[in-house]
Amino acid sequence: MSGQAQDRYTLIGGNASPYSLKMRSHMHYRRLPYNWILRSEANDHLLAVLRPVLVPVLKLPEDGSLHIDSTRLIYMLEERHPDGRSVIPDHPAHAFLAHLVEDMADEWVTKMMFHYRWTYDADIHYASRWIADDRSSDATDEEREKFAQYFADRQIGRMPLVGCTPENAPVIEAGFRHILALLHADVGQYKYLFGTRPSIADFGLYGQLRTLSIDPTPMSIMRKEAQRAESWLRQLDDASGIEGDWYAVGDLPPMTKGLITCSAEVYLPFLAANAAAVENGEETFSVELDGRAYSQGVFRYQVKCLGELKARYKALPEEAKDIVGDLIGEAGVKILS
Repeated sequence: MSGQAQDRYTLIGGNASPYSLKMRSHMHYRRLPYNWILRSEANDHLLAVLRPVLVPVLKLPEDGSLHIDSTRLIYMLEERHPDGRSVIPDHPAHAFLAHLVEDMADEWVTKMMFHYRWTYDADIHYASRWIADDRSSDATDEEREKFAQYFADRQIGRMPLVGCTPENAPVIEAGFRHILALLHADVGQYKYLFGTRPSIADFGLYGQLRTLSIDPTPMSIMRKEAQRAESWLRQLDDASGIEGDWYAVGDLPPMTKGLITCSAEVYLPFLAANAAAVENGEETFSVELDGRAYSQGVFRYQVKCLGELKARYKALPEEAKDIVGDLIGEAGVKILS
């Protein structure tokens, strides 16, 4: 194997996976050499030693080790490639806020993706067959339909687990339209959330919203109500040619402040209610989000998300805490303190 080949990462993922799209776009921006492998039935053996098998999976060039969790992968690559094109803003307050928005995208905006994909007939039909085609390109029509039905049934059965219920639909759909409106009013090819260069927050949102821009129902909403946001997503597919700077403290655009407010008033209360329910040994929880009732079963992984946000907030210098506090408000600070 040549030295050049040895320096290339391998990224194994799915075209229908928002976290795979997030990592692929991030690696394009950072100009990190990699080979993309679409996970399929034919190459499942590549992940045989991995438990759990969650895409995307990053294989390191020097030892072939496999690593998961898109957020942790991004921070790992920051440590491995510290010279230039970082996606973490320089100022500690903005670095924390970018992480907060990215975490909201991964854990809350993903409910929007899951809701639209497995609620409406057109989306169920499209996504299940798209995933079946990626899973096995050699399948017969009968095998394709059988797998598509199996996969759709499995995902629809998981909807209550992740809070995608008919009762929660108004919260989820209103949140989707609100985020689109914020981005549509403000984004551009050379304008991102924390600078004229993309941050970890941009890539977190990109993964979820890019998937939503492909599925039929949310795609039609996006093209009708927020076409500029859809254009921004297409442009962020490969931002390897973008050069830019971070915004100064106090210069964040309205869309970024709006997303931070969303994180503080919707996402953090959701995390806090979930964590309290887990601590009390409850199986479900209810909380009012943006004036609407929301309830679901507890999710233990998101207790860890809140714990990490608290740890990151606690580690901030006092000046940075003040900047964060001004943007997330007293209620947000109370949850993180």
